[in-house]
Amino acid sequence: MFFINVINSYRYVVAICDLDLIGKVFKQGKFQLDVKESFYKGKQVSEKELLDMINHLSREDATFNIVGKNSVHVALKAGIILEKGIKKIQGIPFALVLL
Repeated sequence: MFFINVINSYRYVVAICDLDLIGKVFKQGKFQLDVKESFYKGKQVSEKELLDMINHLSREDATFNIVGKNSVHVALKAGIILEKGIKKIQGIPFALVLL
């Protein structure tokens, strides 16, 4: 299961994370990844639902913030990120996408 939060701003801001990462903070050197509930905790969805939502939203004017091994895996399956676009903080993979 995953959390997806779609924020309708001047473009869609899509926050996606693995359920077990919500509310956690990861630090490595001068970098910090804060998986805030207020930003990432949206609708709880299955992998299929997430894949469908990513495919739909990737055709819109959207940015994606993706955190977690499983979430990044789904984004790779959807084709919105490449392996080389994945970064890690404390071993936690994340990707930022501007379409």
